[in-house]
Amino acid sequence: MFSGLSPLVVEDVADEGEQIRIRARTLDRPVACPGCGAETARVHGYHERSVADVPVDARRVLVVVRIRRLICPTYGCRQTFREQLPGVLERYQRRTPRLTGQIGAVVRELAGRAGMRALSALAVRLSRPTALRILLRPPLPHPQVPRVLGVDDFALRRRHRYATVLINAETHERIDVLPGRTADVLEAWLGAHPGVQVVCRDGSGAYAEAIRRALPDAIQVADRWHLWHNFGEAVLKEVAGHSACWAKAGPPLQDGTRAQSTRERWHQVHNLLSKGVGLLECARRLNVSLNTVKRYARVPEPQRLQRAPQYRPTIVDPYRDHLRRRRADDPAVPVLHLFNEINALGYQGSFNLLYRYITQGRVEADRLPIAPRRLTRLLLTRPNNLKDEHRRLLDDLTGACPEMIDLAGHVRGFADLLRPREGNADRLDAWIATARAADLPHLHAFIRGLDPDRDAVHAAVTLPYHNGGTEGVNTKTKRIMRQMHGRAGLALLRHRILLA
Repeated sequence: MFSGLSPLVVEDVADEGEQIRIRARTLDRPVACPGCGAETARVHGYHERSVADVPVDARRVLVVVRIRRLICPTYGCRQTFREQLPGVLERYQRRTPRLTGQIGAVVRELAGRAGMRALSALAVRLSRPTALRILLRPPLPHPQVPRVLGVDDFALRRRHRYATVLINAETHERIDVLPGRTADVLEAWLGAHPGVQVVCRDGSGAYAEAIRRALPDAIQVADRWHLWHNFGEAVLKEVAGHSACWAKAGPPLQDGTRAQSTRERWHQVHNLLSKGVGLLECARRLNVSLNTVKRYARVPEPQRLQRAPQYRPTIVDPYRDHLRRRRADDPAVPVLHLFNEINALGYQGSFNLLYRYITQGRVEADRLPIAPRRLTRLLLTRPNNLKDEHRRLLDDLTGACPEMIDLAGHVRGFADLLRPREGNADRLDAWIATARAADLPHLHAFIRGLDPDRDAVHAAVTLPYHNGGTEGVNTKTKRIMRQMHGRAGLALLRHRILLA
């Protein structure tokens, strides 16, 4: 129970209810003078020190120790000194080192207020500033310059203040946290810590410029997750742009007031463009944003701006076949009769839900409608992970127009490139040439974004390094920041990140 006090002679243990008081003394043996190193056992006097120890049975433990003041035998050295017991009693401390270590383990995870509340339940009394002082007391480990460095940014205050985290991309060990995410900040750190050979990063131009200036011979590796994420955004835009084509394989497009307004606006924009009016002037005349004019201008026909109806699954879906059969036999059957019939079959929904289901045309449709985002998810999913019905649905929808067929082929080709192996650089260049020849403008925009960073993309598809460990550190950093509710500064946050 009191193994941490083994260098002391325990004389008495008193149970005082909520507290256990231990009286102890030091051993009667010679002690070396901290000034000259000469050993002495001549006692000048005694005094007592009271320190808190690890709680026992959710009760505080107070250790009262009698300390000797000894006389130095060396002439000219200090006259007297107090004996110290490293590992048991530290100078100027009111807690034993093992209690301080347990407090430090708690506050590293919970910081000030939450750590104070958790420790109070364990019969350890301390204030929030004391908890933070214990957290900030241990020195941070000296950063070891890694061979493969992972770099990423995280927001201290979104759209206002950011910081940069550096890790060892091979061991996932945290290296440092830098204030800001500018090129100068990263360049200064790389210049002060030479030896990095490979740097994994996202598509940030500031990081790329800092690495080029500080480490011109280092290999820059673009993160494959960010490549796939950006590619998925381009695929989603292409799928949404061709929804008028692939939706013909499913339910008919809605032709309401919104669709009519979309066609009218498309004709207005293209009429002005045919007269030589610029995009900005079109936006001013039509009183719409410039991005809206650009979106209408790059679509060759207004049907591409229409969207397939987006419905969620409902509890009416299991009775769809019955409803379709009854309406085929008797088109004038009242909805109330259908409601009573499916109620007898186990339907537990409302009449209004059934009425909307029928008026939306979902009974007569060949299949349930699918949103562009869901079709994109099917395109980006591994074929082996798709169910048979999803695979058939994907084949039907992508085969509706030539552009969707080309898009599905490019998705499979790009996904194959994200498995790093030799020769992928040449295959990537061939894939880019093929994609540029297709009529897929959003995919072309994605490729134009790869051109300035082509060397880093080549390294991403040929080398096994990635930035996944850095993203994991950022996820844990967000948890730490939520715990502190934005009250802590960068110094405390940096301490917790590097000590985690």
